[in-house]
Amino acid sequence: MAYKSKIIEVPEKELFKIDVNRLQLNKPLPFDVYIQESGTYKKFFNKGIVFSNIFLEILKEKNIDSVYIYESEKKQLKAYSSKLLSETALESPIDFKNYSFYKENLYQIERMFLIPGMEVDFSIYLLKNFKITKIVDASPEKLFMIYEDTIPEEGDILIEKKDLPLYKEYIEFLSKKLDKIAEENDEEIRHVVIRESAKILMTEVLNEPRSGENIKKVGEVVNSVIEIMLNKPDSIYNLLNLKNYDYYTYIHSVNVGVLSIGLGIQIGMDRDNLYKLGIGAMLHDIGKSQIPHEILNKQGKLTDTEYNIIKQHVVLGHELLEKQKEFPTESLPAVLQHHEKLSGRGYPFGLKAEEIKLLGRITAIADCYDALTTKRPYKPALTPYFALSIVVREKGDHDPELLKTFIKMLGKIK
Repeated sequence: MAYKSKIIEVPEKELFKIDVNRLQLNKPLPFDVYIQESGTYKKFFNKGIVFSNIFLEILKEKNIDSVYIYESEKKQLKAYSSKLLSETALESPIDFKNYSFYKENLYQIERMFLIPGMEVDFSIYLLKNFKITKIVDASPEKLFMIYEDTIPEEGDILIEKKDLPLYKEYIEFLSKKLDKIAEENDEEIRHVVIRESAKILMTEVLNEPRSGENIKKVGEVVNSVIEIMLNKPDSIYNLLNLKNYDYYTYIHSVNVGVLSIGLGIQIGMDRDNLYKLGIGAMLHDIGKSQIPHEILNKQGKLTDTEYNIIKQHVVLGHELLEKQKEFPTESLPAVLQHHEKLSGRGYPFGLKAEEIKLLGRITAIADCYDALTTKRPYKPALTPYFALSIVVREKGDHDPELLKTFIKMLGKIK
């Protein structure tokens, strides 16, 4: 797969070396930025990131005084040096409100399943640069055949949430079709099928957070993920949504569940505790189902009141799940404590050190990492390598031994 190695194979002759001081503070970068470390080139900053003092300090801490861009982007470097580039967020509050409204009624799907020659009975949309465009007009009464050039390579591919049952049937059909083909290289697709099923289920959970049947199904998905990862640890790369997608709570929930299970396996957790960790981590943000969308999707900085409302999601999630007989009591720390920090600077209770349970510590690392590597309207995604640098820099906030293991686990991810 494209994301099985974080080392970027870039011929040195294609790169142009520039002094770190040429990166301008508080301006978005118009190009990807690479660093050289141990003889290899690694992408450190994604295009569009607003370069800040904190980012500069991290480079200095690593004793990096030169970075690299592609030779072909010298023109962008010149323009970047001479004028202020536009911010990454939408400038018009009205446009952003419209974007948030339409996005809330859409659901991100996996483009690899839209195979040329297959017919779909649901409409398909493209989200790119905050613009949502219908690219396939279809319904059960009007099927549409996918062609080679139907689905663009860039942007998020979406369907209307009302069409989720149709997409679910489509995924099940593909899964049965794969079962008839005993080819080894179909393993990746099988893993992605499980990931897609988990995403759909998490959408249903967030829509009906009090459904015991949905919680039970999450447990079944967690068991499937554990089975796959115990048998083949590298399957974590197929089970994660690692590409530069926009932020969706259901994708974030699945990613945090998979990352937490992976870390649990790495530290030698037994099967029973892996299950308790996995179901807690997968449902860690269920409380966000009780937070108003206009606050969750707000562009830019939250007011103190809005931030206090957001912080309530951990307590609300705890209240929802402690009443569910399908949810293990031992899993509750993953929900209630994933924003606590060992330094005592977290919330909701400002717990310190050993007051934070192991499941809370693991989920906190997975949650923080996935949030940093996810694109938001007001910021591009951080590269995995740089995101880990940020997490490590938060000294005293995360369990150092768990963090070391987490970094080793993600050593192959770009």
